Amino acid sequence: MNLPTTEAPSTRARLRGPAIGLLLLLGLLAPLVVYPVFMMKIYCFGLFASAFNLLFGFAGLMSFGHAAFLGSAAYICGYAVKSLGFPPELGILAGTGAAALLGFVVGRLAIRREGIYFSMVTLALAQMVYFIALQAPFTGSEDGIQGIPRGRLLGFIDLDNTYAMYYFVLAIFVFGFYAVYRIVHSPFGQVLKAIRENEPRAISLGYDVQRYKLVTFVLSAGLAGLAGATKTLVFQLVTLTDVHWSTSGEAVLMTLVGGLGTIFGPFVGAVVIVSLEHHLAGLGSWVTLIMGLIFMACVLMFREGIVGTSKSFWQRRKTLPAIPPETPVIAKA
Repeated sequence: MNLPTTEAPSTRARLRGPAIGLLLLLGLLAPLVVYPVFMMKIYCFGLFASAFNLLFGFAGLMSFGHAAFLGSAAYICGYAVKSLGFPPELGILAGTGAAALLGFVVGRLAIRREGIYFSMVTLALAQMVYFIALQAPFTGSEDGIQGIPRGRLLGFIDLDNTYAMYYFVLAIFVFGFYAVYRIVHSPFGQVLKAIRENEPRAISLGYDVQRYKLVTFVLSAGLAGLAGATKTLVFQLVTLTDVHWSTSGEAVLMTLVGGLGTIFGPFVGAVVIVSLEHHLAGLGSWVTLIMGLIFMACVLMFREGIVGTSKSFWQRRKTLPAIPPETPVIAKA
């Protein structure tokens, strides 16, 4: 008898709705038991890591410069809100649009190369953005932009109220996370997986691979910009750290720890890394060493990340055939 190797689609569909509802309920109740600003930081970096995972985990494009999109959106949003008097929603849209535009420019240059050369191009262009942020007059140089007002959402919701700001950030995260989910599970996302697995075969099937890569790069940059602009309003400041290469490394670390190529992996990785940074902040520079050890442990022992390893373990348990009882051997007389 053939044993089923996976769950039936109808079963997965029945479980997906309650699981999503439970997660939303936890998100709504979280500020009652957890410091809201801490949770908002997790949401911002979770969205940032999800944007990176869309590019690397599903399209196979390893970017070392994703902090350029997070930071550029943060600077544009901060300047627009503080100096130009934009309301918060328009400031976030301006930052997201600027990041998507920068993603188009960087993507047009980077996708002409493959593998490590693609990664080096993204890193080099991100360093150019860092230099601009250091030298441009409106960025505040090493001081950054401070005292950014949160303003009033839609003209009447005061975002200086911590709980109002929390639910605004939660709504942005849910929107960005759902956008990634829909992209991955659309025909477009299936083509991305085909390109990741076997690019020559995808080309032979008639797909314009370069165009798919560029669109994915722009989408990923825009979502990273959305995270950066939101983070600006949460902490009411922008610094050079937002465009530094180490911030790009955090996105890589969060994705690999949580699970590369999974939907929930980047968010789980963001929860782990942000929590460790928060609780180990008193150790100073030792935090970097601890993060490095965690990264090594995940690469060596949990190569699929927390979510990927848990999923594989669960699937193996469900597909193991039942061991029949041993038939007693009756000795012949």
